[in-house]
Amino acid sequence: MAQTQAQRKAEADRLLDQGRQQLQTSQFQAALQSWQQALIIYREIKDPQGEGWALGNLGIAYRNVGDYAKAIEYTQQVLAIAREIKDRQSEGAALGSLGSAYDSLGDYAKAIDYAQQVLAIAREIKDRQSEGAALGSLGSAYDSLGDYAKAIDYAQQVLAIGREIKDRQSEAAALGNQGTAYRNLGDYAKAIDYAQQQLAIAREIKDRQSEGAALGNQGTAYRNLGDYTKAIDYAQQLLAIAREIKDRQSEGAALGNLGIAYFSLGDYAKAIEYQQQSLAIGREIKDRQSQGRALGNLGIAYLSLGDYAKASEYAQQVLAIGREIKDRQSEGAALGSLGSAYRNLGDYAKAIEYAQQQLAIAREIKDPQGQGAALGNLGIAYRNFGDYAKAIEYAQQQLAIAREIKDPQGQGAALG
Repeated sequence: MAQTQAQRKAEADRLLDQGRQQLQTSQFQAALQSWQQALIIYREIKDPQGEGWALGNLGIAYRNVGDYAKAIEYTQQVLAIAREIKDRQSEGAALGSLGSAYDSLGDYAKAIDYAQQVLAIAREIKDRQSEGAALGSLGSAYDSLGDYAKAIDYAQQVLAIGREIKDRQSEAAALGNQGTAYRNLGDYAKAIDYAQQQLAIAREIKDRQSEGAALGNQGTAYRNLGDYTKAIDYAQQLLAIAREIKDRQSEGAALGNLGIAYFSLGDYAKAIEYQQQSLAIGREIKDRQSQGRALGNLGIAYLSLGDYAKASEYAQQVLAIGREIKDRQSEGAALGSLGSAYRNLGDYAKAIEYAQQQLAIAREIKDPQGQGAALGNLGIAYRNFGDYAKAIEYAQQQLAIAREIKDPQGQGAALG
């Protein structure tokens, strides 16, 4: 019996490793199957630690495919086991995963709450790596909330820890986060500088995934600067790495970035072609969030082409996905796109109705950028309606938010 028990454990451990390898190449469904099988064995042989590992990995896989409800469900089971066996490290990891899931859902208040719990545990057990990860999560949540000063402060703390414990990977990630915050502040020179430092470390430690992330960050910064040639060059480098390491998720993201760059150049045919390729990958790996992103970009391209029926059709699909995976931010963006389509069709009453729904969601999830976009949409709809007093009122509210979160693009749009 002891031998059988040991053999069963070895098989479960093998399935656990197999799933990790499958996750790295975006084989999410295969990874889910491996971990489900491992979970059954760990439960059979009454190995709570193994059970916790399998459940934790299942949570990560479901988060990757955009099924946050399932990700949260599995991670809460991990948390219960960790607390039961008094494993503080696993408890911290589970709280971190819950925070990441809520961050992806746009519930930043909950994401911050979980990250603070992780930070407290990490400091208590003197785990500097987990402390850095928790600070990184806090920075990411504040970045999404538009509090870029706080995001930069947290990224600097992560950078200090990474350098202190000589964790080059954390150091590179922190530099990337700082670059993202500066990019959102409109300081593209600083954003590019940080992305280049991130790229140098990634190449030094031969971390192809981090290298791809750094190239993606540089491409986005150059796109924001209006240098679309450079943006395309960086997106193609990211695409090459993603294909080389068989990272389907990053491949889809790179194709999406190429589509956005060509859209900015006014080449809508190429933009649509790249977004359709991105969508195909999202569907293949069953990543609902990536699908929603590609469909949203396709809708914007058709809106620019004046094909409002198609734009509306794509926005409806994004809305359905956002509601299905409970991604309130995507739901709000889809409502905004629907409003734009109806506004262009001359149905201003419907445009206003959708923009008001978009605003309600942005206020509910405390998304200042979403609020600014919704107020802008309301202002444009009322302007088209001929109600200039209301149009000015909404544009002023949009401007106030953009100034508060130091969003130069939002300020420009509101002033315009």
